[in-house]
Amino acid sequence: MIDWKDKREFWIAGARIADPGAERMRVGSVCVQRGTVTEIVWQKSVDTDLPVLEAERFVLAPGFIDVHAHLREPGFEDKETIETGTAAAAAGGYTALLCMANTNPAIDDPSVVEYLGRRAALVGHCRLYIAGALTKGLQGEIINEYGLLKRAGVSALSDDGRWVTNSQVMRSALEYANQHDLPVIAHCEDTFLTQSSLMNEGYHATRLGLRGSPAAAEEIAVSRDIMLASLTGAHLHVAHVSTAGAVDLIRRARKRGVRVTAEATPHHFSLTDESLRTFDSNFKMNPPLRTRDDVEAMKAGLRDGTIDAIATDHAPHSFDEKEVEFQVAPFGIIGLETAVGLAFTELLGRNVLSLYQLVEKFSLNPRRIVHLPDIKIEEGEMANLSILDPVAEWIVDPPSFRSHSRNTPFGGYRLTGRPIGVLNNGQVHWSVPS
Repeated sequence: MIDWKDKREFWIAGARIADPGAERMRVGSVCVQRGTVTEIVWQKSVDTDLPVLEAERFVLAPGFIDVHAHLREPGFEDKETIETGTAAAAAGGYTALLCMANTNPAIDDPSVVEYLGRRAALVGHCRLYIAGALTKGLQGEIINEYGLLKRAGVSALSDDGRWVTNSQVMRSALEYANQHDLPVIAHCEDTFLTQSSLMNEGYHATRLGLRGSPAAAEEIAVSRDIMLASLTGAHLHVAHVSTAGAVDLIRRARKRGVRVTAEATPHHFSLTDESLRTFDSNFKMNPPLRTRDDVEAMKAGLRDGTIDAIATDHAPHSFDEKEVEFQVAPFGIIGLETAVGLAFTELLGRNVLSLYQLVEKFSLNPRRIVHLPDIKIEEGEMANLSILDPVAEWIVDPPSFRSHSRNTPFGGYRLTGRPIGVLNNGQVHWSVPS
């Protein structure tokens, strides 16, 4: 067996090349030499002295990027670190991710941005992009110096986990962010309606005797932020959409020309609030799992382009934090190593999206959300590639995860489709034995 990990020059032969940036999907073979695509031939086989990865069952795509991940460093390294989080991303088929600002200290100062950049250069397994805090200390009161943060290296702004309740502060933030060509990623939740809530408000919350979060809490927040985006002309990105009403609001706003984009998570298009019947805290997340109608709305929004991207909202927590009474357990689950498999199973396998559309949601569209240039699979370009097997059957095994945490509701799930490996920065990372 070839040890692909150490190979710097080789062919990937006979793969389906799905390249939305170049607007093509066809069978071909790609030669990679020292991190660069040096040759592409549109045929299944090649005559070469270099090692050949036979890839007829595989899909080759521009590198996937997750635009919503919590790496917990600095301040919460017992949950995740840049090293373990980026290793999980590479194992999950990603060549890049955007980390959120709710660390300790928050990413509200250029020095924190610079620290993260240095750490990623030393121990990272994929490219790290950084979301700076929208407001000082994530408090929703005073906006940050976005120009300084951008010069330090941030690609987006977000108080993720907290909605800016003051409309004037949010308006100013959008105006200032627009001047610096930075998208604002919003966690849309009217917290006055969700205080002490533990799950979605509805039948199952009533049956379980748990306080619920109404769909209206998300929809009110989405509506206000869309109005402010329309007023300012700024780019608003709605994180982890979870309700049918929110999807409809975004759809109508886009038709009016408002600069609004959106993401959905695999758990919000795969699971419903019925999953909480066992009081397993790994199903406890914010926004909460919603109803079957909401799940179908997520799929419809992905299908018609209302929802641009699939993101994980990777939120690691330690075993001790989650293994407590449901009421006191923190919200959040990990997702970097299951997202691709769930998308292949729930979206491709159920004919919600085509393979080409799926790649768009993981690669092209997320990069455009954070105003990054497109990646294309072309001769002379750096090899930034995700290798996928759409028909591989596998069982989710949390103990084998690269993430530092194990808080997933999908342990033991049988999925069809998974990442095989990634090529990035001249390195090859395999998700499964080659």
